[in-house]
Amino acid sequence: MAEDTTTPVLLFSEVAVGDRLPQLAYDVTATTVVLGALASRDWRPMHHDKDFAVDRNGTQDIFLNTPNQAAWFERFLTDWTGPHGRLARMTFRMHGSVFPGDTMVFTGVVDEVTVDDTGCGWVGVDVTLSVGDDVKTTCDARIAVPVEGDDNPWSRTGDRWQP
Repeated sequence: MAEDTTTPVLLFSEVAVGDRLPQLAYDVTATTVVLGALASRDWRPMHHDKDFAVDRNGTQDIFLNTPNQAAWFERFLTDWTGPHGRLARMTFRMHGSVFPGDTMVFTGVVDEVTVDDTGCGWVGVDVTLSVGDDVKTTCDARIAVPVEGDDNPWSRTGDRWQP
């Protein structure tokens, strides 16, 4: 299969500590919540049954599950890096729930830029998922990006891949 040459690829030399990633805003619907739970095989009713979520759990509605949020963080980061960005690590802390009717807004700031002993370029990013002025989830991610145009972190294996 031929490699996609139309999608921009972020290079290590184009990144600096303090850079802000392009914001991603997304209007959450009940379908967003349910499909995320379905995709992650999370059958717990608080992610698809509003009556259960409200009456049994005491929440305002169904809400995004953890794997769904993880997928949104991954999308946010790889939308920025392009297809050669390779996520190495991601940790996040949920501070509140995201419900249908909310607009999720993802923002990110580069907090680290390094090259390891194998020549792999690493970028650390602090990411925030907010709804209005309320921070719902914070995330710390480490993602590999190409150091040069012919570099592709996805081709790194064994000792050349040290996330």
